[in-house]
Amino acid sequence: MERTSRGAKLAGGLAAEAMAAALALTTGGAQAQATYEITPRDPQVIYDRTCGYCHGHNVGPILLGRRLPAAVVSAIVRSGNGAMPAFRPTEITDVELAALATWIETASTDTTDHGQ
Repeated sequence: MERTSRGAKLAGGLAAEAMAAALALTTGGAQAQATYEITPRDPQVIYDRTCGYCHGHNVGPILLGRRLPAAVVSAIVRSGNGAMPAFRPTEITDVELAALATWIETASTDTTDHGQ
């Protein structure tokens, strides 16, 4: 009888540990994902690969050299505007967006840009 009691306690304890481990993995995974950090990309690299695809190529308005306020650039990048899509933090991180918006605000005119 003592064996059965000990076995039941062991099984119950293992089940509780397994549930706690699963819970820790579930919540810990979300926590780790939220705090996962990557090395931010250079603002010009982001602009060239993401923004410059449209801006300065007769699709979207020219941005460089217009002294657009960084706060406006950030808001439009996150929420989109007309035909421009919104970019999620998984596409351009908050740190990258802050640097990009400041870079756009202070950038000189690119003489190769064409459009509006």
